[in-house]
Amino acid sequence: MDDVREIARRIVAREGGYVNDPDDPGGATKHGVTVHTMRRLGLDLNGDGGVDAADVRQLNSAQAEDIFVQHYYKRPGIDRLPSPLRASVFDMYVNAGANAVKILQRLLRQMGQDVAADGVIGPQTTEAAQAAVCAAPGHIGDAYAIARRNYYLRIADRRPASRKFARTRAGGKGGWIKRAEHFMSPRYHLSRAEFDKRVAKWD
Repeated sequence: MDDVREIARRIVAREGGYVNDPDDPGGATKHGVTVHTMRRLGLDLNGDGGVDAADVRQLNSAQAEDIFVQHYYKRPGIDRLPSPLRASVFDMYVNAGANAVKILQRLLRQMGQDVAADGVIGPQTTEAAQAAVCAAPGHIGDAYAIARRNYYLRIADRRPASRKFARTRAGGKGGWIKRAEHFMSPRYHLSRAEFDKRVAKWD
């Protein structure tokens, strides 16, 4: 298992620099940290008494890593999950908050585990995750990554404005899909033909 700080660095690298896309509910974002998160944490970096896009612009990568480790890894309890799940659930938590845990919990339910899909990592979820790892060693990471990909695709199905995050202008896989597939074995990646077929109804 990679060091959590190294995982956080990779997340920051994937997230990139400052953006403020009107189609992204997160609003102003830098290194994956949204203005909403900075407000919640009271990060008034320019000292003007408020937290807005100007503060987001001032955020540096080391600060983003600290936020992720403390508030998106340790606080939700991702460190209590089995090793094969931590990096992907951590990455997804940065991207989707508690939905990252709900995706895992729904997957565990599909695998026969008795767990509530409440978005909270408690003893029930950690025990169910460990049982799933024991039942399907070597596969749980792929299964979770596939569930992530399906989650992104369903968002894009429902919300046309989000499709640009799942499919590029040229028609290939967008950032969301590549992000999910980064955490799964290549044999589970969608081929171009499979991807085209899956998103054909968007046209």
